[in-house]
Amino acid sequence: MAGKMFSHEKAEKLLDPKRQETVPVEEVIRLLDLNGDEKVIELGAGNGYLTIPIAKETSDRVTAVDIQPEMLEMLAERSEEAGIANIDRMPSGVDRLNFPDGSFQRAVAAFVLHEVPKLDQTLQEVYRILPEHGMFVVLDWEKVEGDQGPPLHERIPSQDLAHEVEQAGFSVKVGKLNKDVYFIVATK
Repeated sequence: MAGKMFSHEKAEKLLDPKRQETVPVEEVIRLLDLNGDEKVIELGAGNGYLTIPIAKETSDRVTAVDIQPEMLEMLAERSEEAGIANIDRMPSGVDRLNFPDGSFQRAVAAFVLHEVPKLDQTLQEVYRILPEHGMFVVLDWEKVEGDQGPPLHERIPSQDLAHEVEQAGFSVKVGKLNKDVYFIVATK
């Protein structure tokens, strides 16, 4: 079920230092298994909470996709302040990605897939833009009551989303960052 989009007007919440407790950047980097030269795409990049740290870990390009141009402008300002020059920004939805097949070695979507209206199409697109052995890391809210995240009715249970990712052709591994947040590491 597609949920309500996180508004750019609340973007500063995404940079709250307390977010590190819920979404430790180092753990996401570890899950991505970066060697330093991968081309990475982040779907629903927002203002760059993960984009900028990922860009510091690879010498290749990081493409930040977000449907809200305001989020990408915030990302541009933050990356310039941080002296990061290997981030490309693309205003776009995530269900039609304008890239050739096999363009990226890694893809990441953090707290985005529960908002996507065409989930199956989005997952097929991610599968298409990754090469064989490419990796897709998903983070999302478990379907449990909590103080953070979207309302319960907008969340997708981890096993349900893992099944959808498998249906797109990936092999998956599911785990938890904490009681509220799960990850899926999907390999093509």
